[in-house]
Amino acid sequence: MKRVVYSMEPVGRTGGRVYLRMLHEVTADDVEWRTIPDRKRTYRVRRWRKLRHLARLASSIRSLDGTTGTFVWDDLSLVLFTPEMRARTVFLLHHYEPLQHDSAPVEAMLWERLFRVLPQCAAVVCVAPYWADQLRVRGVHNVRVIYNAFDMTEVDQARGFDRAECRAEFDLPPDVIGVYAGKAVHWKGTEAVLAALAGGQGLRVITSGSNTIGLGSAHYDVERERYLRLLRACDVGVFLPRMREGWSRCAAEALLLGLPCLIRPVAGLGDLATLTGQPTPDLRHLPAQVRERAAARHTEAKAAYEALARFDLNYFGNAWGNLLAQVA
Repeated sequence: MKRVVYSMEPVGRTGGRVYLRMLHEVTADDVEWRTIPDRKRTYRVRRWRKLRHLARLASSIRSLDGTTGTFVWDDLSLVLFTPEMRARTVFLLHHYEPLQHDSAPVEAMLWERLFRVLPQCAAVVCVAPYWADQLRVRGVHNVRVIYNAFDMTEVDQARGFDRAECRAEFDLPPDVIGVYAGKAVHWKGTEAVLAALAGGQGLRVITSGSNTIGLGSAHYDVERERYLRLLRACDVGVFLPRMREGWSRCAAEALLLGLPCLIRPVAGLGDLATLTGQPTPDLRHLPAQVRERAAARHTEAKAAYEALARFDLNYFGNAWGNLLAQVA
């Protein structure tokens, strides 16, 4: 008989939604997932979005109070849970970044409340050691790290794409270095990459995602397979986040597909850079750094790939399967 686990609906393209969706998929044989809608990204007006989200969720969470089963929760609405519900909850924290607050000043108080109640949870999972350490400093000690995982069959298939065909598809001639700068969304630092490489001969900054900042680079908002073809076409990754991320899926996937990277070691990205041996970008000399990294593509790709390939679906399924069994 499958164990019942409740979560938010894993809809969306953010790294957190991808993580939760993967969790649903790898545990589907053992878990009956029951979800409640997550509409907070559907509101057109950003201001007060999380407060509207909490108000809309309140009745759904009250209805869960009398259920059996466990919870995997990655949402601020944990503050609406009863202590008994939290006692059978695994809370998933990707990162905490005040830059993303849309309901200030109330939102900061809600997050502080969340940090105070996290010790009531059966377990807390982070995706990078940095965030596990940050929670321990706050007095949350039942923390473990379960990293982002990757479908290595998909990755290896993408590594086999004909690179010349991919470069032609994205209009990258042989004498141009394609610089992948991640998602063109707020606080990811893509504007800083574009500015630092402006005027650099033979360098083209490439971004992906929804382009919420209106970045004027070679930008592609494309489906999954074409996104992997885009990574295959590029030469170097440069990641300059202002925000404290978890463990950037964009950066990790770029490394898995063979791109040597320059990574600002902020929060979880520092863990990723250390694990894969990627240097820190220097904005004063970024064009020269990019050319040096492009030349190192073939010599360094293998080590980064091997460092990340162990975080495959088996690793992910076993880590989460064991945890959910313990909580149940």
